[in-house]
Amino acid sequence: MNEDFLQYLWKYKKFKFSNLKTVHLEEVVLQNVGTHNTENSGPDFFNAQMIINNQKWAGNVEVHIKSSDWYLHNHENDDTYDNVILHVVWEDDVEVYRKDNTLIPTVELKDYIDKTTLEKYQKLFGDVDQKSIPCENELAEVSSFVISNWQERLYFERLEQKSRLILKLLKDSANDWDSVFFQLLAKNFGLKVNGEAFISLAKSIDFSILRKCSKNHTQIEAILFGQAGFLDHESEIEYVKKLQNEYAFLKHKFQLEPNNALHFEFFRLRPPNFPTIRMAQLASLYAKNQKLFGDITATTNISELYRLFDIETSDFWQNRYTFEKESTPRKKRLTKSFIDLILINTILPIKFVYARYLGKNPEDELLELISQLPKEKNSIIDRFSTLGLSIDNAMHSQAMIQLKSTYCEKKACLKCAIGNYLLNQD
Repeated sequence: MNEDFLQYLWKYKKFKFSNLKTVHLEEVVLQNVGTHNTENSGPDFFNAQMIINNQKWAGNVEVHIKSSDWYLHNHENDDTYDNVILHVVWEDDVEVYRKDNTLIPTVELKDYIDKTTLEKYQKLFGDVDQKSIPCENELAEVSSFVISNWQERLYFERLEQKSRLILKLLKDSANDWDSVFFQLLAKNFGLKVNGEAFISLAKSIDFSILRKCSKNHTQIEAILFGQAGFLDHESEIEYVKKLQNEYAFLKHKFQLEPNNALHFEFFRLRPPNFPTIRMAQLASLYAKNQKLFGDITATTNISELYRLFDIETSDFWQNRYTFEKESTPRKKRLTKSFIDLILINTILPIKFVYARYLGKNPEDELLELISQLPKEKNSIIDRFSTLGLSIDNAMHSQAMIQLKSTYCEKKACLKCAIGNYLLNQD
């Protein structure tokens, strides 16, 4: 038994409430269970209404496994609990009083729960700690309609989570959307291994400087590689010397402060994902398109979005992965799979936030775009696929990642549409 389950029972009135009585046999007539408090501190349900022993009450409801948890959680010292009108518990083991020493009426809920409801709960949560997906044995019972609708909601929930970073960057940059986009794009060019180093690099460069240098590919490379510390070594290579001279000039002109805290990881990365290559590609992207953010937000066609990222590095990088060593000549274009990741993690989230910033509803457009992208490939997607879920595109895969990280791993089944469906089945 856990407290979340008791809150679920109370919230959805999954108990025999027609003859409800307190532990002191006072009759309780429920009129409104209250509003579930899911985010703030304080009682579990606000603004409940009920009649207790023929007296009407309006106030809050607190839920605990044992009534003694009231004191275990120090509610007796918290003024926000003074207006609790009913204590809902599984087991009443001690009387609970308000600060003014008045007894708080208590309902022992276990006496009012239907046996089948408890059996469903035990079936779903009985060995929850032994399963990475708590409902994996029952998942096949869930209707495709429920899953489809839940996937869509999960995708937008994931976009909401990604919005937090974008909104923070927007605040820190005084609402400069081009700067925010550059920082977010840099982060995702660095992937998981170098993402934080890349966004730190982007933050070290005032985007107005890139605007002024946007038509000069060499200067953009010089700024990025210079700020990242890749131009600090001596070199006999002419192009490297050129970048060093450009950076020295731009550093003085724009009062650039190198970010000495950066550390870019090469170890265990495939050469196409080396930070030097991703940085060179990022420079090419901004050298090719001086109004990238505007084009991204205006584009609603998936093919056009792919075209915007159809770039390759400068000639120097065609036969190199690092500054020090030559390699077999190969064009360093952005692959379709990499562009897909950028679309999923950068383009669609920023289109979502920007549209809402303008007071528009972008949901239909984003669903149309994300549904055209292939599903991601990882262990989470593989696991859900083996359980029989249809995962056909990136919207589905993003939804499943959100489901696993936010619900399954936290055992938050009672907040999940699938968990609720299984509990409510006859």
